Amino acid sequence: MVKEKLFMNFHKSKRQYSLYLVGGLILISWLVATPAGILGKSDAVGYAVCHRIDTRSFHIGIIQLPLCARCTGQYLGAITGLLFLGIFGQRRTGTPPRYILGILIMLVLAYAMDGLNSYLYLPPIIKIFPGMPHLYQPSNTMRLITGTGLGLVIAILLYPTFVGSIIPAPDPRPVIRNIKSMIVLLSLGVIVDLLILTGSKYVLLPAALLSTGGVVLLLTMVYTIIWIRIFHQENQFNRISQITMQLIAGFIVTITQIAFFDLFRFIITGTWNGIMF
Repeated sequence: MVKEKLFMNFHKSKRQYSLYLVGGLILISWLVATPAGILGKSDAVGYAVCHRIDTRSFHIGIIQLPLCARCTGQYLGAITGLLFLGIFGQRRTGTPPRYILGILIMLVLAYAMDGLNSYLYLPPIIKIFPGMPHLYQPSNTMRLITGTGLGLVIAILLYPTFVGSIIPAPDPRPVIRNIKSMIVLLSLGVIVDLLILTGSKYVLLPAALLSTGGVVLLLTMVYTIIWIRIFHQENQFNRISQITMQLIAGFIVTITQIAFFDLFRFIITGTWNGIMF
């Protein structure tokens, strides 16, 4: 029995070290191949998930933020929502009431409508169907606001899924209990947007790093959930520290995806810059 346990622990440790080695090699390769500096690495993360159209992005002087205005709002909104739910969610995993779901649907529709309108405003050389009318003059302000709204929706959906996959006895009560909680969360999103719209470099620089960090965080959470479910380990953990291996595996898949998308886009465009028009 003791010999069998030692054998199993040996193979478990071997798998762990192999995972660390593979993850380390992928991460180091990506760090070496991407632009230098912390903003350069942030640009590389944004490069993998965002068109980075120059005119549709905020700038610190002449420096373009790693993500466009819409994606900046989306990932900052998601981080804001996850922090709020992490503090006040109390491990709740239940579906919000119908009137809260109605608000979430409206936020998604606003995001989709503004995204479509922005697409129709693109020059004919870029969009597939040229000459299409648009509803109103697009702006980075609207992109930021609707992106933040979708980010809050993502947080409300992802938080209970993540927590519900980990802890042994998830709380079935709604993750957003009432309209008061929803108003507070929306207000936090508005505050984030107002800070971004000041255009201050003291706001935009942290926002650039946080938003691209949000990309890595969300993808890691999603892939961690997938790993947990692949190996049928649902609801077996009481603390985040107990899912270190799953989180590392999720991060490895995340950085691999980002690296692959970076490589694919760089092969096509030959530049790390965003789309210019």
